[in-house]
Amino acid sequence: MKNLTILHTNDMHGDFLPENRFGVQTGGLKRLSGYVQKVRKEIPNTIYAMAGDMFRGSVIDSEYLGLSTIDMVNILNPDVACIGNHEVDYGIAHLLFLEKCATFPIINANLFITKNNARLFSPCYTIHVDGMNIMFIGILTEEVLSSTRTEKVIGSFIDIEQAAKEIGVICDNYKTTDIDLTVLLTHIGIEEDRKLAKLLDPVWGIDLIIGGHSHTFMNEPEIINGIPIVQAGYGTDQIGRFDLVIDDENNKIAEWRWECIPVNENTAPEDPNIQALIDHYKDETDLKYSRIITNLHRKLTHPSRIQETELGNLYADIMQDESSFDIMLFGSGSIRKEEFGPLVTYSDLIENTPFDDKVYMIEVTGEQFRKMVLYILRDDAWKGHTEFYQFSKGVHIVYKKSTHELLEFTFNGKTITDEMHLKIALQNYHYLNFENFFGIPFKEVEKNAKPRVVASSINNIIEEYMSTHPRLDAHVEGRLVVLE
Repeated sequence: MKNLTILHTNDMHGDFLPENRFGVQTGGLKRLSGYVQKVRKEIPNTIYAMAGDMFRGSVIDSEYLGLSTIDMVNILNPDVACIGNHEVDYGIAHLLFLEKCATFPIINANLFITKNNARLFSPCYTIHVDGMNIMFIGILTEEVLSSTRTEKVIGSFIDIEQAAKEIGVICDNYKTTDIDLTVLLTHIGIEEDRKLAKLLDPVWGIDLIIGGHSHTFMNEPEIINGIPIVQAGYGTDQIGRFDLVIDDENNKIAEWRWECIPVNENTAPEDPNIQALIDHYKDETDLKYSRIITNLHRKLTHPSRIQETELGNLYADIMQDESSFDIMLFGSGSIRKEEFGPLVTYSDLIENTPFDDKVYMIEVTGEQFRKMVLYILRDDAWKGHTEFYQFSKGVHIVYKKSTHELLEFTFNGKTITDEMHLKIALQNYHYLNFENFFGIPFKEVEKNAKPRVVASSINNIIEEYMSTHPRLDAHVEGRLVVLE
């Protein structure tokens, strides 16, 4: 019997700096690194794994296209990391460059070149510790295809059944040595982790699933098909920890305990080396990003991506104001902060909407718009795994969950009829994935009018509007009312 500790985090999203919460300094890379180093000193048999989405969320990350993040994570020194969907935000080619800059292994089993079926990354990585062989297999969410829609040579096994089969292929081919523990390092979300666990053949010997993507906070693991599934929220405020006893004779877990540890001044020392690097990048970015854009009337909130929010209404209305289109559908997931303002710097603006994009205008009939809205509000939406939208002013929707019907569906006080025509604006990401996100054939929409680009940058519009309109305010007005 041998002891093994596995530490894990996911969805860091550029959360490099600590915050003061209730008088306690919490999170930040310097304390996350300090905790990892502390445990490694206390317990030699320690592995630290990252389950995707190191990138995005911070101007320090976006300004250097992820290179600054790789520099800092190199000091954090994970033993293994898997690809997350935001790792491809700067392009597949750039990600391959960043991988070369990383001093830690980055794995993925289901991202490949469609022409010859060659994998872009190593599908798995085996860590040797105290005579044990611990194998990690990386699995990615289907959303990567949405982000790389224009890169037609890139594909993925996006179906969970296909991903399970691929795991079987890897286990059959790469577990030829004596593997004591097999861990799936996934970035597919908790719902898909549950589905995946049910499909895994016990013969493959998958022992643990360490996940990411859905930002799920857990008090204890979920056990499905005998496999513990865990996730550690998001950011750097907490870290998951498995303390395991491994039966290395029979290659199985004899005992295990898991907990999610808060990372703060009471649990973790500071790592001065990583702080020095953060300070270097922060000093550089502050020169550009610390300027003040505006002062809002009050702090605005975006507490959930699956409801109408104050901040969502503000952004949708700014985009629609004096525009050539009737309605802006602003992606809820594009808004990254739960609170915003009242003082807004350029850094705040960029971190809140890091996915700067073109805006497309399309024309839809009332019938098509009704189908789009019903698709947005389908049952899967309330699990947080579909695209959701903030509607600009004039839209009023009352939706009844139990019957899946629109009880009210109006624009500027008038019922939206099937024959009516409306001009709708979408961000480029949502335009490129129109059929997946709205559930109707794009060819039908193209017949109404030729789609066209009406803006090259969302953030250019947001910045200009905010800087010329002080004391902006927004409220939840009942644009989208969902009845249980």
